[in-house]
Amino acid sequence: MFALAALAGFALIGVAVHEVLGRELARHQQEEVRGRLEDVRYMLVHSRASGLAQRTREKMEALASANGRTRFWMWSEALGYRYGIDAEQVTAQLRGQRGVVNLPLGEHGELMAALGADLPGNEIRPAVFLVVGVDAGVFTQTLRTFQIILVLFTLGGAALVAALGYWITRLGLRPLQRMSQDAQRIGPGNRAQRLQLPALARELQDLGTSFNAALDRLDAAYRQLETFNADVAHELRTPLANLIGQTQVTLARERNADEMRDVLQSNLEELERLRAIVADMLFLARAEQGERARQRVDAALAGEVAKTVEFLDLLLDEAGQRVTVHGDATAPIETALFRRALTNLLQNAIEHSPPGAEIDVRIEAANGGASIAVSNPGGPVAPEHLARLFDRFYRVDAARRNSGESHGLGLAIVKAVAAMHNGGVFARNEAQRVVVGFSVGQAAAAP
Repeated sequence: MFALAALAGFALIGVAVHEVLGRELARHQQEEVRGRLEDVRYMLVHSRASGLAQRTREKMEALASANGRTRFWMWSEALGYRYGIDAEQVTAQLRGQRGVVNLPLGEHGELMAALGADLPGNEIRPAVFLVVGVDAGVFTQTLRTFQIILVLFTLGGAALVAALGYWITRLGLRPLQRMSQDAQRIGPGNRAQRLQLPALARELQDLGTSFNAALDRLDAAYRQLETFNADVAHELRTPLANLIGQTQVTLARERNADEMRDVLQSNLEELERLRAIVADMLFLARAEQGERARQRVDAALAGEVAKTVEFLDLLLDEAGQRVTVHGDATAPIETALFRRALTNLLQNAIEHSPPGAEIDVRIEAANGGASIAVSNPGGPVAPEHLARLFDRFYRVDAARRNSGESHGLGLAIVKAVAAMHNGGVFARNEAQRVVVGFSVGQAAAAP
């Protein structure tokens, strides 16, 4: 019965995973086909250059050569806009079809995922029917291989469970029951109590250590939550008070349209600030729950820094400041998250630097990743403040300028982005400059 139950469980899981894999492969195939089609369609729709037909054929040839699994066809009443062997027959098969369809379009009759697009004529070119096909054999072979492996693993797993199950349950449950009794005595009233590791069986000591470490993390999170309400209340109090006060003053007497518009504009600014706080808190919550950067690509960090500096040109011009970049490194990053963290660091440096100051960004490669350090002139920060710069809502000086525009989450987001890239953060004093930065590590290996 135990073996049959294991076999049924493995089979159900295998069927579910097989279904998910099949859908994911189909989705990736459709995305690939649509991407190839869009590459050419965009040129045909938006280009107004002369020699469009020849340029389009050259582009299709280049794309097909770069990816041997891709083929293109183009059909039009105009001879110059015809491309591909049997383009008329392929067009007839695809015309009227919606979405990606599987058709025998390859040179040897192999199945290909094809998608067609009917492009109306314009002042440059006549009406064109464009078709792209991607060899579906790779996806089919992947799914077939997975099916074979799935059957073998299911049968092998069921046999292994049947052989070891009885022995494992007899020897394993007795110390586990004692451990469970110790764990049941831990509650909110005695959070400091932990499992007694010397009393555990040897095979459960690693589990006990991990369980105690999990309790330590939960206890730290519980203590953090105890101060969370006060932090949020403190940060939201000012914009809420402003909204209430301005609304009460406005309602105290009749106002004309211009006055009402000014009040609404002011209230909108406070609401935008509230929305920014909520959005940043949600981002930090996802990061603290273990979310990782999933769409990492190898990128030259100096180029990403240059794009971010260009984005902040207006702020730098207003402050009369400039940014210099030293070094470069290539590291796996999710560019949107990386730029968000770097923007927060640069805004922090701009805010705390005098007019005309020079802000330095130093990039260094390290252990398959990289570190990015932003330094700006200013007095040294006390060590007790350096250790807490990346805490949520923490400010070295609550009365500093522009404090109303900052809600104390910028550097906390930098820390979260670094953690999502398997990196860390750092802050230190160097001579008459303050250095704040973060690192990104290697991408986690695929399981």
